[in-house]
Amino acid sequence: MKKAGLGIAVVLALVLLGGFVLNQLGDVAKTARVGDCARISGSADNPKYQALDCASEQATVKIAKILQWNEDKCPTGGMDYSTYTGESTLCLMPNFVEGACYGQDPDSGITKVDCSTKDSVKVGKVLSGKPDRAACGDARAAVFPEPAVTFCLERGDRQQ
Repeated sequence: MKKAGLGIAVVLALVLLGGFVLNQLGDVAKTARVGDCARISGSADNPKYQALDCASEQATVKIAKILQWNEDKCPTGGMDYSTYTGESTLCLMPNFVEGACYGQDPDSGITKVDCSTKDSVKVGKVLSGKPDRAACGDARAAVFPEPAVTFCLERGDRQQ
């Protein structure tokens, strides 16, 4: 039961993140680089992209890959990436920090929260360079294949 509740919270947070199809950001794709971080806010039909230092508390997404105009999909084999589609496609993944907790935010999809927040999700481990669900044991794994990152996620509000 604990795992089912965690799965729902994680899926909701990542679906909200993935729900931003960013197609009105103007020249963002011209200046964006793989590894850059940002905060996406606003509605899906009028998103706002704010480039931020990856260490910023508000930097909730990271550019995982930039596709050229003739490439049509972000990498597969793990969690879905959110995308910006314009002159190029930006494949975005969460900018989760090990030990931090996240919750839903109506403006940006996900945000850092205190771990005691109801339905929060805690990032137990971040495994860079390793797309490996088994490495998380009983924790929920969020796996991104490119760049290879595995986030091991737990319920934040049930930690003792």
